[in-house]
Amino acid sequence: MTLHVTNGDIVVDLLRRAGLADGALAWADVLHEGPVPGGLDDDGLRRERAGFIAGADGADAAEVLRRFEERDRALAAGSGGEYLLWFEADLYDQLQIAQIVAGLRELGVAPGRVTLVCIGEYPGIAHFGGLGQLEPGQLPGLLDAATPLTAEALDLGAAAWAALRAPDPGGLGRIAASRSPELRFLGEAFDRLAREYPSTRDGLSLTERRILAATPADGATAGTVFARLGEREARPYLADLFAFRIMDRLATARVPLLELDPPGDAVTAATWLRPTPAGTRVLRGEADHVALNGVDRWVGGVHLLGDRPSWRFDEGTESVQPAPT
Repeated sequence: MTLHVTNGDIVVDLLRRAGLADGALAWADVLHEGPVPGGLDDDGLRRERAGFIAGADGADAAEVLRRFEERDRALAAGSGGEYLLWFEADLYDQLQIAQIVAGLRELGVAPGRVTLVCIGEYPGIAHFGGLGQLEPGQLPGLLDAATPLTAEALDLGAAAWAALRAPDPGGLGRIAASRSPELRFLGEAFDRLAREYPSTRDGLSLTERRILAATPADGATAGTVFARLGEREARPYLADLFAFRIMDRLATARVPLLELDPPGDAVTAATWLRPTPAGTRVLRGEADHVALNGVDRWVGGVHLLGDRPSWRFDEGTESVQPAPT
């Protein structure tokens, strides 16, 4: 028996319509946002993630937790059979792969029983955004690129999952530098993850900087800015909900970098955005976002907090480094 695992409900439906899997397991967690702390057992991590997801999109925390529990039980229940993983090259998917591969390794699943389909492009699609762009009839051909995972790949996935959850981001660089014939996109994804730390140049994460850069001086809707943000990503990975949350965070900082119209409301696709004078200065590198506003957000297992967080993305070395004291 083969358990098919993929990134979300859209691809589950595509696999069914393609006749490849009557039922597939949707992983469905946004691991590049919110806390993914180490030091918690599986139940503790599920509860942490369920609370974050519920707070982010207004879902019922108990229902999210139930889905995570069912997901993990289904993964474990398949340990006597085969696994076929359907994923993409972007950060969202690569972090899910790391969690799944680490879980399969812990379950003692033999490497030869795990096969990965993972693509970063598709012929005829200029800016490939994911499997959800494909028609059902296009999925069977992807099996030609299916890759059985080796013990080395399982070890790398587990190391990546541990590096993501660690309270010290020192392990991110090793994963970013990895070159695996099976987990081909993992290193690139962890390099992108590292760039979510506040930069030494301006205190912005790369996503924050791209949002500011995509907002013209005379303004644009949040939906337009989100579309421009996706165009700037080599591999789009960020859903509009979380992009709008970041825009809101920039607009409600103690020294706002964005101005909202209408003011005071949650950001939606129709919200009008304009850069503030402070936002323009920060984008030019003339001021530092963290110095102005502090920070309170998680990158995996690292809680960035306060006006002098412990870690920054060093633009010179292109790596996460301890912040100057």
